[in-house]
Amino acid sequence: MEVMSGNFIHTFIDEDIAEGGAYYGKKVHTRFPPEPNGYLHIGHAKAVFVNFGTAQKYNGLCNLRMDDTNPSKEDVEYVDAIKEDISWLGFDWGDRFYFASDYFEKMYGYAVELIEKGLAYVCELTGEQMREYRGDLSTPAKSPYRDRPIEESLDLFKRMREGEFEDGKMTLRAKIDLASGNFNMRDPVLYRISHAHHHRTGNKWCIYPMYDFAHPIEDAIEGITHSLCTLEFEAHRPLYDWVVENISAPSKPRQIEFARLGINNTVMSKRKLRQLVEENHVDGWDDPRMPTICGLRRRGYTPASIRSFTDQIGVSKVNSTVEYSFLEHCLRDDLNENAARAMAVLDPIKLVITNYPEDKTEEFEVENHPNHPEMGTRTVTFSRELYIESTDFMEEPIKKYQRLYPGNEVRIKSAYIVKCTGCDKDENGNVTTVYAEYDPETRGGNTPDGRKVRGTIHWVNAEDCIDAEIRLYDNLFTVPDPDAQEDDFTNYINPESLTVLNNCKLESSLKNAGKTDRFQFMRQGYFCLDSKDSTDDKLVFNRAVGLKDSFKKK
Repeated sequence: MEVMSGNFIHTFIDEDIAEGGAYYGKKVHTRFPPEPNGYLHIGHAKAVFVNFGTAQKYNGLCNLRMDDTNPSKEDVEYVDAIKEDISWLGFDWGDRFYFASDYFEKMYGYAVELIEKGLAYVCELTGEQMREYRGDLSTPAKSPYRDRPIEESLDLFKRMREGEFEDGKMTLRAKIDLASGNFNMRDPVLYRISHAHHHRTGNKWCIYPMYDFAHPIEDAIEGITHSLCTLEFEAHRPLYDWVVENISAPSKPRQIEFARLGINNTVMSKRKLRQLVEENHVDGWDDPRMPTICGLRRRGYTPASIRSFTDQIGVSKVNSTVEYSFLEHCLRDDLNENAARAMAVLDPIKLVITNYPEDKTEEFEVENHPNHPEMGTRTVTFSRELYIESTDFMEEPIKKYQRLYPGNEVRIKSAYIVKCTGCDKDENGNVTTVYAEYDPETRGGNTPDGRKVRGTIHWVNAEDCIDAEIRLYDNLFTVPDPDAQEDDFTNYINPESLTVLNNCKLESSLKNAGKTDRFQFMRQGYFCLDSKDSTDDKLVFNRAVGLKDSFKKK
C-alpha cells in the first residue's frame, strides 16, 4: 500500500524522533481506539488512515483498541464489524488488539493512587447539581466535597466498586482547578457508578472510568508515542497530560489533534445513524445510502477509492465539510481504471432486426477493458431479437438526437450497424417493439464504405440475457446539512434516495459475477452485486456511482 503523504502531524513526529527529541530512539507507535457502540463511518476511515498510515510511514506500530468503557451502548456485534472494516481498508494490527476493559483493574489502581496523593475525591453532587455549580468564566465552580479526607474518599471509592451505591449517587472527581478557564479542568469526573452488564466483563464492575481518564492510561500502558485524535479533543489535552503526569504511568504519550471529516447531505453521528437503523429509515447499518464503511462497501466502493479520498482532502487543523460528489469522483476515477465493462439494459424494449436470420446466433469477442488488454475478453452473443434502452428510441426525435428513430442508422456496440424502420405500440401509445434492418457488411461496427454513423447504443441478446433487479441510489438527505435543521433531521430524508428497477436485462457473462467484482455497465455507471440480497436465483446489482451522461432525456 502506498505510504501516506506528509502533513503537519509528521512534522511534529519528525521533531520528536530527531536527536534530542522526546522520542529519539523509539519506534513510532500509534493506536486507533473506536468505541464499539456502532459501525465505523467514512469519518472514522480518515482516522484509520491517519493512525495506521502514520505508523506505516515510520515503519512503526499501530494498535487496535476497543474503547469499551460505556457498557450500556456497546456490543460484540460492533467489535466484529469494526475489525472487518479496518481489515477491508487494508490494515493489519497483528497481535496488538486490545480492549479498554483489559485495563480496568489498573485504572482502578491509578484512581486510588490519585486519591492517596490528594488529587482525587469522591463527590456526592448529582449531575444536575454539578451543572448548577459549574460556574462561568468569571465564577469558579464549587464542590462541598472537595476537601473530603483522603481516607474517607478511599473508603467510599472502595464501596462504590463493591456496589453499595445506586447509579448517580457518587462520582470520583479529579482535584485540579475549579477556577480554570478550561472547563474540562474544573475537577472533572473520573469514575461514575453504572450497574450495567458489560459485554466482556459481565457484572464484575459497577463503576466505569470516563473516557478522559481511561484514554491516556490506555495509551501509556501500551507504550503509545503519539496519540492522534480529532480536533474536539484539543481542549481535553491538558487533562490528558495531567493524568499521565500524576500517575505512575509507564510512558508519556503525546496527543496531537487533527480536523475531523465532514461530508454534506449525510449525518456522521453514531447516535443519528443508529436512529436511522432502529426506526427503519434504512436497511440496516450496511444500507448503501449510509456513510458507514460497510454501507459504502455494499454500494460498491473500494478501499483504494476511500484511500484516495482521504489522501486528497488531506490532514489539517481546520474543520471543513467536503462535497459528497468528491467522494464519488474518487470512486469513479478508481473504477474507470479497474472495473471490467459489461452491457446491461435497465429499461428494456425489444429491438427486432427483421432481415437477420431467425435461426442464427453469432458470437463476438469483446474486450473487458478498452485500456487494459491484460483483463482479457468475454463472449457476447447476438441474434435477431435484442433488448435496448427505451431512451435509445424516439419515434419523433428531438434536436441533436443521434439514436434510433425511423430512417436513422446507429451502431449496435461491437456488432453491426442497423437502420430503424419503425415500431409497434400498445393501446396506450407506448412503444413495445422497435424494428430495424442490419447491414451484414458492418460486422464489428465497421463502415467499409466510410459512411458516418454518429450514434452507438448498447444491447443484450434476448435469447440468453439474464433478469436482474437494479438499485439506483441518491443522497440520503435533501439538505446539505441535516444536523443544522431545527426540527427532526429525519424529516429531510430524500424519498428518492433509492429507486428499484425490476426486469432489467443483463448480458449473460454476468451470471458469473462475484460479490467483490465491480463493473462499468456501458453508458449507465458502475455497479456491483448486492452482497446481502443477491442470490443465484435473483441477481441484485447496486449502482455505486454514475457516469457523466452526454445526453439527458428531455
